[in-house]
Amino acid sequence: MMIFKKQSIKIRMSAGCFALALIVILLSHSETFQISDPKPGGNSKKIITTDNQKKWKLQFRNDSIFRRPNFEGDNWHTTYASDGNQYVLQCDGQGYNTKMWRLVGTPQNFKFEAVSSHPGPKEKPRERYYGFGILGVGPFIYHFMSTPNRWYVDPPWKFVGAKLMYSADTGHTWRNQDGSSPVIFEETSQRNKNNMVFFNEQDEAFSLMTMLQMGKGYEQNKDGYIYVYSPNGGSEGKMNQLVMFRVPKDKMLQRDAYEYFVSLKENGEAQWSKNIADRNPVQVFPTGYVNKLKHPYSWHPSVIYNKGLNVYMMANWGVGTDSTGNWFTRPSYLGVWISEKPWGPWKQIHEDKAWLPPGGTKEGQCYQPQIMPGWIAADGKSFWLAWTQYPKGYYFQLQRVDIVKE
Repeated sequence: MMIFKKQSIKIRMSAGCFALALIVILLSHSETFQISDPKPGGNSKKIITTDNQKKWKLQFRNDSIFRRPNFEGDNWHTTYASDGNQYVLQCDGQGYNTKMWRLVGTPQNFKFEAVSSHPGPKEKPRERYYGFGILGVGPFIYHFMSTPNRWYVDPPWKFVGAKLMYSADTGHTWRNQDGSSPVIFEETSQRNKNNMVFFNEQDEAFSLMTMLQMGKGYEQNKDGYIYVYSPNGGSEGKMNQLVMFRVPKDKMLQRDAYEYFVSLKENGEAQWSKNIADRNPVQVFPTGYVNKLKHPYSWHPSVIYNKGLNVYMMANWGVGTDSTGNWFTRPSYLGVWISEKPWGPWKQIHEDKAWLPPGGTKEGQCYQPQIMPGWIAADGKSFWLAWTQYPKGYYFQLQRVDIVKE
């Protein structure tokens, strides 16, 4: 391993000196550069990385796992609001299709307090709204409700859009996207592009939302934008593509203000377009992890900003399927990625093709890993990950993860 310190140099016209000088200049934003020696028997091409891109290793602390069998449900999309509380969306539990809870305490001693003002919806036989994607920005809390075309009747059923609702007073009252109240959960036949923020888009893109978390009340955000991610559709080859949009913080309720990621520029910045048809993936995940039976459900990430390490982190999962396309028939895939920008490029730092933390039931597969935004260490070197298992182990589970830079 050779290490170069940043320093002033004179560029001579010889090819060797010029090449070395060019490398130092292009990477001058970093204090230290490393050139990795090739592995024996491997590709002899040397890889240059910045100091912030050393090999990262995640240590999943098996001695820290907490499980709450009496708190049934799944998905657990969470935001860290301006009042200092974490707000968690629980799906299919406690008699609700979606229910909001206030998560109070520490990872070692926490409790869930029901947010009684949250409108639900309660369970119905065939009408469904799933709370995916939530973000606290100052006193506002925005969150999406994913909607299917139908549910458990005349398959195939799939997610085809999302409703947007919000609170302007940290969850005390709630409104529809247009500002009206009370919140209305439209019947399937009544859903359309006027009352859904996304509905029947190409390939069912933007039906399963994830919102970037950046500290308490989004206080760590500096560029004034909210960032939202979603699978690019509901089938193999689309669901494993991640797309995204951004919108100014004060225009979250205005669909015409959304800008979709198009491409990565040479300087690392992103090119955006207000035309959803111009969108392109920011990341592509492995194939073979999208179910065909029931509703396609996979590659729905959790994304946070880790201030202590000055890096964006994404946890994502792929559902294990069998040859018929049935879901949760083999262990799920778990991956973790990091980036210097919300749009990437994303570097994978962890991969587990048979994700099953010890102590869990062997009759259920893990899914929907959520990095809890209020439980990230100040130095960024540890965080807490929540998940659920299905069909058994269908309840809140939590584990500490440590980050080691080698």
